[in-house]
Amino acid sequence: MARTWCNQETPAVNRRELLRTSAAGFASVALAGLLQPGEGQANPTESASGLMNPLAPRLPHFAPTARRVIFLFMHGGPSQVDTFDYKPLLERDHGKPLPFAKPRVVSSATGNLLKSPFKFAQHGQSGAWVSELFPHVATQVDRLCIVNSMHGSNSRHGGALLELHTGSDTFVRPSMGSWITYGLGTENQDLPGFITICPTLTHGGVNAYSSAFLPAVYQGTPLGNASIPADRARIPFIDNGDKTPRPLQRMELDLLREMNTERLAETGPDSALEARISSFELAFRMQTAAPELQSIADESEATQQLYGLDQPQTANFGRQCLMARRFAERGVRFIQCTHSYKWDQHGGLRADHTKNAFEVDKPIAGLLTDLASRGLLEETLVLWGGEFGRTPVAQGDDGRDHNPQGYTMWMAGGGVKAGLVYGKTDDYGYYSVENKVHLHDLHATLLHVLGFDHLRLTYRHAGRDFRLTDVHGEVVHDLLA
Repeated sequence: MARTWCNQETPAVNRRELLRTSAAGFASVALAGLLQPGEGQANPTESASGLMNPLAPRLPHFAPTARRVIFLFMHGGPSQVDTFDYKPLLERDHGKPLPFAKPRVVSSATGNLLKSPFKFAQHGQSGAWVSELFPHVATQVDRLCIVNSMHGSNSRHGGALLELHTGSDTFVRPSMGSWITYGLGTENQDLPGFITICPTLTHGGVNAYSSAFLPAVYQGTPLGNASIPADRARIPFIDNGDKTPRPLQRMELDLLREMNTERLAETGPDSALEARISSFELAFRMQTAAPELQSIADESEATQQLYGLDQPQTANFGRQCLMARRFAERGVRFIQCTHSYKWDQHGGLRADHTKNAFEVDKPIAGLLTDLASRGLLEETLVLWGGEFGRTPVAQGDDGRDHNPQGYTMWMAGGGVKAGLVYGKTDDYGYYSVENKVHLHDLHATLLHVLGFDHLRLTYRHAGRDFRLTDVHGEVVHDLLA
């Protein structure tokens, strides 16, 4: 017999309630219309809750060159002129005034030109310039697609970080991981489709991995946060798997599912409730899959050394990178590793950039090597960078200010050209001047390698169609293999 609620009389539906339930229903409408008939749309399978599964694997608009993304986020803003953008004139003219105007809007006062304290050299067959900060990554340059002409719209950490992650520095928008999971679903129904490891607590916080107005099921799952060491960052809410017998858990979930689905029958579509039902079921399944996955006991000593887990300075980010590989090979669509919040050198550039780079250099090279050796790199897009770069002019004696006008990010694998150095900043590294790539263009290109036309990956909200690139963005075809 079906369970009845205390109030068995169906209440009249007022205009506000009608609009609320109708708006929530846009989730299923948008999902059904994501791919047009004939383009390979997979039918979503039914979940254990009896609802259509929004995380079922789906095919994109066209054949992709990548199946997933690993984003290595350097929170704070690494300096391009101290890492991958070599500027001989900056060294020559050290201490002189910048020979052209600085941006009208700046973060804080800056002085004259400041040469890099780090030596640069060319590496690999590509001859790409890399500073001495990254000796291990330098061995991988022929796998990298280095973009030296990035630019964004905001010189403040909060706005710039959100623009990088969501495409907007002004409004709360879905993160790129949420858009990707919305479009592709997940290949492993026992794991989240979008995982962020040790995410930052500042400069937007949860908005950097939020699904915003997309259905809540597409929000990123955080493993710990920036204040928790990576070896203690765990998938939440699955720790009682060995305390409550599995059959009893199943009975509890079945009861909860019955109550919630009856509630949905009364209220109509409810994105938050549907996501909660899905999360309960996923947590139940993860009790079996996640403990083994989060343990690295099965990784050889050589692999752990490859990621730098044998050194205290590199062990934390090394474990993030190793976990990213483990999640990637098990079908997670979007994985983010965050080195937070360390790259904001308004002073102490030489010492702190040296320390920061040492912590991530070996783990990043290890990740690229390991992915390639397992045949995963060609189907995984690895993205590296911060929310902006830094000025070639000094702040104090040994610091650089924020600079969104021209900076470096790089990609590897996933169908981008290997061994490419693309775009240029001016002679001192302040402004992007040749083959400029805005963050909207980066997002359009990222979606392209995953098989999506960024103009058509849309979601209707508040009376208009939204997309990751909003009303901007062009695919940078020169970056594609």
